Amino acid sequence: MAFDIDMIKAVYEQMPQRIEAARKVTQKPLTLSEKILYAHLWDGNANEVYKRGKSYVNFAPDRVAMQDATAQMALLQFMQAGKATAAVPSTVHCDHLILAKEGAEEDLRNSLTASGEVFNFLESVSNKYGIGFWKPGAGIIHQVVLENYAFPGGMMIGTDSHTVNAGGLGMVAIGVGGADAVDVMAGMPWELKFPKLIGVKLTGKMNGWTAAKDVILKVAGILTVKGGTGCIVEYFGEGAKSISATGKGTICNMGAEIGATTSTFGYDDAMERYLRATDRSDVADLANTVKEHLTGDDEVYAHPENYFDQVIEINLDELEPHINGPFTPDRATPISKIAEEAEKNGWPTEVEWGLIGSCTNSSYEDLSRASSIAQQAIDKKLKTKSEFGINPGSEQVRFTAERDGLLKIFEDLDATIFTNACGPCIGQWERSGNNKRVNTIVHSFNRNFSKRADGNPNTHAFVTSPELVAAIAISGKLGFNPITDTLTNEAGEQVKLDPPVGDELPSKGFAVEENGYQEPAKDGSLVEIKVNPDSKRLQLLEPFDPWDGKNITGAKLLIKAFGKCTTDHISMAGPWLRFRGHLDNISDNCLIGAVNAFNEATNSVKNQLTGAYGPVPETQRAYKAQGVPTLVVGDHNYGEGSSREHAAMEPRHLGVKAVLVKSFARIHETNLKKQGMLALTFANENDYAKIQEDDTINFLDLDQFREGHPIHIEFVHADGSKDVIVAEHTYNEQQIGWFKAGSALNLIKQQNP
Repeated sequence: MAFDIDMIKAVYEQMPQRIEAARKVTQKPLTLSEKILYAHLWDGNANEVYKRGKSYVNFAPDRVAMQDATAQMALLQFMQAGKATAAVPSTVHCDHLILAKEGAEEDLRNSLTASGEVFNFLESVSNKYGIGFWKPGAGIIHQVVLENYAFPGGMMIGTDSHTVNAGGLGMVAIGVGGADAVDVMAGMPWELKFPKLIGVKLTGKMNGWTAAKDVILKVAGILTVKGGTGCIVEYFGEGAKSISATGKGTICNMGAEIGATTSTFGYDDAMERYLRATDRSDVADLANTVKEHLTGDDEVYAHPENYFDQVIEINLDELEPHINGPFTPDRATPISKIAEEAEKNGWPTEVEWGLIGSCTNSSYEDLSRASSIAQQAIDKKLKTKSEFGINPGSEQVRFTAERDGLLKIFEDLDATIFTNACGPCIGQWERSGNNKRVNTIVHSFNRNFSKRADGNPNTHAFVTSPELVAAIAISGKLGFNPITDTLTNEAGEQVKLDPPVGDELPSKGFAVEENGYQEPAKDGSLVEIKVNPDSKRLQLLEPFDPWDGKNITGAKLLIKAFGKCTTDHISMAGPWLRFRGHLDNISDNCLIGAVNAFNEATNSVKNQLTGAYGPVPETQRAYKAQGVPTLVVGDHNYGEGSSREHAAMEPRHLGVKAVLVKSFARIHETNLKKQGMLALTFANENDYAKIQEDDTINFLDLDQFREGHPIHIEFVHADGSKDVIVAEHTYNEQQIGWFKAGSALNLIKQQNP
């Protein structure tokens, strides 16, 4: 039986009425995305038409999910909200703080020792506030959510950008910062700009080496890392129905890499099969009673150009396997072209590691198909030329795969089975013998930014499907194309790998002895939460200061970031994850990965108080000590990547007042607003070039800050000349209230004394 079945029943009971109200107001057929959005309005039935990309709308999500790295800050904020229990079903999943090094058993044991203080804190807070707790080793948050909580037509938010994975079961699931999660857990409305809609029509059916991963790798190549910003991507067509639920999850998961608000699919037979296989026949039965409301209207899919802002069509019959990278997930190369591209660009072609797992590709089906390639290598007397690592997505997947012999196949090829956790995907990988040399790895993860997996800026990471990871790891060569190429086996024979085969779902059903779930205490009032004031890992939060109502004057430029500046550049993961619950300590990584436009170096900026160059955090702490306000300037899609609100909280904590960029990634812009920062964009992006290293910066009309009106900022250059730059913003009245109060959380506390 499913968790929270009464909540799901209530959602389905109100859905027909709410969708009918939306149809009357809009006077048109509805997409699936619109049905789910209008069915989750905070105010109930729709009484107005919301403008895509313009209207700010209050929603009532059904549930909240948090992973351990982001849950720390989310729950530290929730503890200040003055609530006795979470207002909606919520869960915490311990998956990010487990280092991959030796193998599952030893790595889990070491991580329990290294991060025990954090795990105990999360467990006690969950116990106190009625939050479900998934222990370390239980699995990766998004796989666990898909197996246990996701349901067609639902809406959830999660403190991880890959929350969107739940679109594989027909949800509108959106990654957010912890402050947004606090709003929902505190029983308040959650605000989102009504998204634009991109329709992706899938025709045909995948065959041979093509996998679900190739759909999103192709889409990423079309839309780029910012092409989905502010949009929901809705997949439809006969091709969509031919893809498994976990395959759909893979596609939705990596939609985060194109900046999409979320991605989703209509309810179909594959989803029903998955629900029943994961012991949720009760949800499937309920979904079948409202089936027509859990997909877009027929007219929408018949004439998608009339109902979506953009339409893409992909024929799965013709879709070629892809490899994306290096250093960005949208550099898409068909497998037939990868050898040519590698030679042209000078990429190292010897592959040192092949890694299968992450929240994107760690399902039973993924392991099944990849293991079929591994079994061929054994049968055809081939040895893997690359090292090989596997992260199962959950204890249920791991236990079932072990029972069915899949893991033994990998082990017979000397693969290392890591813990059911994120591991290398988010930099939790102690890779031996790397030494910062130029090298190549291939993986089935979602992101491949510089330094992300192993901390080495010279590691060329390529994203592909699990089955292609297996084939390439066996060959040891990036340019290997299993469709056309042969390999030499131990007998000196030329052999060819056959296309992968596998099971959508385990033929014997899923099995697990201990899934790792811990139910919260019935009465949390008796639970005491203790945080050692001397802890290096956890720190109780102090409220940010409210705005004084005046213009910011005499400010200095902290950094003018050049090119790609993701949340990994602003607040690195990897070893820094251990400080995610200690704002002051983790602020020592603030912007250390950003490239300074004036010297093209990282973590080296000019301190205008001394004239010397030094690390970004140290320089900013010097400004803060002297009471000097500062500004950060950035390029396009600033804050791309993870939902981590630390990338907003760290500069706020250190005294940065505003961030001025060419454009923002959606989640990061919201996170800045929530933390009481000014998130501004150039009215003319060419003004980026006018900003000089030694500028003194004065806001001319911030004291008149209001919705729909730009802000004028004066940059006084070292030679006495000046430029006045027009900065636009997207703040509405509620968000201006967050700024005035010092943060959204400060406003919550004012409203709930």
